[in-house]
Parts: sequence; C-alpha cells; structure tokens
Amino acid sequence: MFNFIKNYMNKKKSVNEQKSEDKDANKKIPSSIDKVLNYFKSEFDNSLDLTIREIDITKTKAAVITMEGMINKQIFANSVLNPIVSHCNDDNLNVKEKYEYIKNSILATSEQVEVDTYDQAFKLVMSGFALLVFDGYNKILAIGVQGFSFRGITEPETEIMQKGSREGLVEALRINVTLIRRRIKNPKLKFEVLSIGKTSQTDICLCYLTDMVSDDNLDELKRRLKKVDLENILAAEFITPYLEENGDISFFSTIGITERPDTVCGKISEGRIAILVDGTPTALIVPYLFVENFQTIDDYSSRPYFATFTRWLKYAAFFISMMFPGLYVALAGFNPEIFPDQLISKIYYSVADTPFPLMLETLLIHFVYEIMREAGLRLPKPLGHAVSIVGALVIGETAVNSGLIGAPTLMVVALTAISSYVIPNLYEATAILRLIFIIVGGTLGVWGITLLFSIILVNLCAKNNFSVPFMSPISPFNLYSMRDVLIRAGWKTLSKKTEKIQNMPH
Repeated sequence: MFNFIKNYMNKKKSVNEQKSEDKDANKKIPSSIDKVLNYFKSEFDNSLDLTIREIDITKTKAAVITMEGMINKQIFANSVLNPIVSHCNDDNLNVKEKYEYIKNSILATSEQVEVDTYDQAFKLVMSGFALLVFDGYNKILAIGVQGFSFRGITEPETEIMQKGSREGLVEALRINVTLIRRRIKNPKLKFEVLSIGKTSQTDICLCYLTDMVSDDNLDELKRRLKKVDLENILAAEFITPYLEENGDISFFSTIGITERPDTVCGKISEGRIAILVDGTPTALIVPYLFVENFQTIDDYSSRPYFATFTRWLKYAAFFISMMFPGLYVALAGFNPEIFPDQLISKIYYSVADTPFPLMLETLLIHFVYEIMREAGLRLPKPLGHAVSIVGALVIGETAVNSGLIGAPTLMVVALTAISSYVIPNLYEATAILRLIFIIVGGTLGVWGITLLFSIILVNLCAKNNFSVPFMSPISPFNLYSMRDVLIRAGWKTLSKKTEKIQNMPH
C-alpha cells in the first residue's frame, strides 16, 4: 500500500513538473528589453557562446542576440547590423513602426521569422538565427544568418560506387536538402521539418513526393516519431527502434539506411519517405524491403546481364557468410561421407592435429577475426595496416604451423569473412547468425541447420514494414516486380511502369 501511494505521488509530481516546463517553454516575450536580456542570460547562465550586442536605433533601445560559431559574421554585418545602424534614422516612428520598417525595408535577408515565445526564440538562436529585440515591443524578429562550419561534400566511404555520383550526404541538414533538390526538380517534392529529442531538440526532415507517397504511411510515420522519448538524438540510428513494428524480433532491420543522395532520390520516387537527421550524414528509408540490401546504384549503371551476374554473386555471398561455417561444422562432424575422400582425409588429419574440437576451433577463429576487425575500425588509419600484418602472420601462418588451427577451417573462415563484406548492410545480422549456425551445426548437425534456416525464413516472411511485407515481391510473390530482384531488366523494361511501394502485393 505504501509503495502504491509513493508511486502515485511521484507520478503526480512528474506530471506537474512537465506542465511547469511546458508553461515555461510557452512563456510570452515581454515588452521590456531588460527583462528579455536578463532572461536569456539566466537561462544560458552567461554561456561563452551567447553574444548580446546592444544598439541604439533612433533613441530606441534594441539588442541583437546571436550564438558564437552558428552565424556567418560577414552576412550578419553586411545584411543586418550595418543596414540597421546606417539607414534607420527616422525619429518620428514609434517602436512598432520601426520594427515593421526594419523588417520590410531595411534587412536584406530572405529568411525572417517573427516569434513571441521564449521557446521559439531559444530554438532559432541556437539554429543560427540572429534575434532582434526592441524595447517596448513584445515580439522578436529572427533573421537567418546561419554560417556554422560543416564537413565538405565527399564520396561516401560505406557505399563505394564505380559509376555514378561521388557525392555523399553530410552532417548539415540544409546541405542534404539541397543535394536532393538538385536531383529532383519537382514542386511535388516536399521537405517537412520536425523536432525530436527533449534536450537536443534535433531537427529531422521528412522527404517525400506528395503525389507518390501513401498518406497512411506518412501519418503512421509521424505518429511513431511523436513517441520518440529520447533526451538526445546524436545519430539517425537512435530513432530506428521507434520506427520498426511493435514486437519486431529479428536480426534484420526493416529500416533502410544510406549515405547517397541519389539512392534517396530513387527511393522517394517509388513512394518511400526519407528521414534526414541533422548532425548525421545518413538518411533512413521507409518502407524498406529485404531484397533492396542486394541492390546498388552500380547495378543500374551497368548492362543488364552483368548487373544480374553481380546480383547473383551477392545472394551467394549472403548465404556463404551466414551459413557456410555452420554447414562445414555440421557436415564434418555428422555427415563426413558427403565430402570426397581426399578432402575428408585433409579435414580429418587437420582436426586430429589440433587440440580443439572442430566447432570450438571455428568459433575461436571467428572470435579472433571479429577482434581484429574491430581493432582495424577503431585504430587510426596509419596503424590499420599493422593490424592486417599481425593478423596475416599470427592467424594465417603461425597458428596453422603451430597446430593450433587447421588449414581447412581457416580457409572456410577466410571465405566467409570476404563474403560478408559484399553486403555491408547485412553485416551485423550475418555476423551474429554465423555464430549461431556454427553452434547449431556442431550440436544438431544438418537437421539443426535446416531447422534454424526455416525459422529465419518464416520470421522474414512474417515481418511487415508500414503495412508492406518485408519480403516483397518474393513473399507474397509478384512476377512483374521480380524483374528487379533475381535479375535486373533493362531500362526500357523498368521505365514502362513505376510501381509505388504501397502497391506491392499484401
């Protein structure tokens, strides 16, 4: 009983605190400039980057509030400060008339927002706006003079292409919007900005074509985004769990991710919605299909027969990276008669000369490989070559010659590791499933491998992504859509009909 009362009081207290915060956030701007400036100084606690420049406009006290490092000082001086000081010299205007005169006739900036609450003012000044405050007027004019530093546009490191664009998304949201707009010059392309994250107040942008997108999918996406209760959004992947279906238990994500603006444009042309997160150089794609993990821009820049060949290579690499070590352990341990005589003798002698069972030996090599991979990712680039050299000497030569690891097992793991890099989007899922397949194959044999594969297949076929089956168009099967799955048809065939994602068979 006591715990119940305590929990009830804590809940009531949190609700009251939330109401107090909401009330404070919607607090109106007073007409006294001293109160406004004091409130800014107290809220920011005299932070180093808060800059307040007090000026006199024809005997009217005013101030300009900015954040250091978030504005372009040259634009601010030439388009805001100098014009106000030099050209506003009419003493007969009252405060409101001066405000309107400066807003409509003096300022040379295209982006101007009128705010009347502290919450709006705080968000804009921390987004690179300059706030113009007048004594005796209860509204603030926010002027767009953004000029913060950002990384230049470079080629994406995770999606290397032989043909096509070399441009990749960057951390600045506005730059990413420009990269997409340059490729789709259509007024139907809409960019809708939302704000999530209780503390960070991170801007996210929904990109879609109004004549192609499903209204139901768009409404559902906004509903899920409203449920994001994180304090800080520091990467696009932070919100991925909130976008997936409730109760989704799977190693494979139903949310696509890309660093390429041309890939984003291709997806939204099919009725998808792209989500850009300010501060991260990646875009999320919804809805997303499993087969799209095997499609790249290079497929559509190559001739159809070669694109089909490379796509089959990707499918083969996926199964090799996920199942090959487990299948090797299962066959060598339970069904060795399947191997040719010369091969089984090699495997037999290698297992006999090593101190570990075959399953433990395979797991050990994979564990060492994952350690090397993680070290190669985290180390500075000049030291990355040292990891490769140590790996080749320690694992490739010394371990085999000393009899700790068998050569056939090492070959299996090496082929698996190479295959896993063919489909980088699925590496996380295949890395964990690979270990599970090894354990199942070493304990239950081929029948265990078959059972586990069936469970994974059923799980994939049961997944939905914004009411679109994740395994479309394989399950449910759609013959027409298969022209871009197992094969890649020519552009004359692909261009005959653009199919919306929401029209995929259910």
